[in-house]
Amino acid sequence: MKTLFAAAALALAAIAGAGAQPYPSRPITLVVPFPPGGSTDTAARILAEKMRPILGQAIVIENVGGAGGSIGVGRVARAPADGYTIDIGQWDTHVGAIIYKLTYDLEKDFDPIGLISVNPQLLLARKNLPANDLKALVAWMKANPGEAKFVNQNASAQVSGLLLQQLTDTKVTFIPYRGAGPAMTDLISGQVDLLVVQAAVALPQVRAGTIKAIANLSESRSASMPDIPTSGESGVPGFLMSGWFGFWGPKGMPAEAIAKINGAMKDVLADPAVKAKFAELGLDVASAQQQTPAGLAAFQKAEIEKWWPIIKAANIKGE
Repeated sequence: MKTLFAAAALALAAIAGAGAQPYPSRPITLVVPFPPGGSTDTAARILAEKMRPILGQAIVIENVGGAGGSIGVGRVARAPADGYTIDIGQWDTHVGAIIYKLTYDLEKDFDPIGLISVNPQLLLARKNLPANDLKALVAWMKANPGEAKFVNQNASAQVSGLLLQQLTDTKVTFIPYRGAGPAMTDLISGQVDLLVVQAAVALPQVRAGTIKAIANLSESRSASMPDIPTSGESGVPGFLMSGWFGFWGPKGMPAEAIAKINGAMKDVLADPAVKAKFAELGLDVASAQQQTPAGLAAFQKAEIEKWWPIIKAANIKGE
């Protein structure tokens, strides 16, 4: 009988020990809420590769595109809050997604992990469009009302197109896409005319001359691409669009998981090689304060307070 009790005690201890394994004890799924080939996917893969040896576990990329990223983010909102499913989000998915009918709450259903980068958004054009800057583009659009095929691959693209119309009294034709990767392919081939996207996916093509950059939709020029003028410099002040990346997980994640992922993220972002790669892609690494969970929470709150009134006043709905 004593032997049986001892065996049972050992079994229970083994079970308890297994349950108390340090985090992470298995691979982490990183949901990229857009198809492969876009700027979000590019940044995610750089981070996943570098974070793997720090965490001691693989970070598996899962591309879940559709509805401006809201399908993938919804998958994370519904995932167990155990730290093994997170997403790399941005303005489109964690601010602008209110243009869609969501099954989750952007302010209540996620735990912020840390802001990764602040990314200039670029207005791009096919290389043979008869306009090389924003002033010339507006003139061409006025002369050809409704002919500009403007890619609508996410919330920021749609809001950008609507802002451009409102600020310049022009008209575009929105062409829906599931992500920036497929849209970039069609911009290069000349099937569409205009695309707003984060610089990470665009700069290599701009530098190769397969497409052209019309304007940087930021308040000031970027250190990583100082030759691209801002929209304000180009005659359309107010034509601005935010770009950034951050990590989120389902609400209720263990503090240990948030701390481990955040620590690995910070270590990677401090790596000079990663900083150089990000600069090459037009991504500006977030400040140390913004890289914290509280920093991302405050950053998202400020973005929501800035953009939601604009989106609601314009009655913008997802297409």
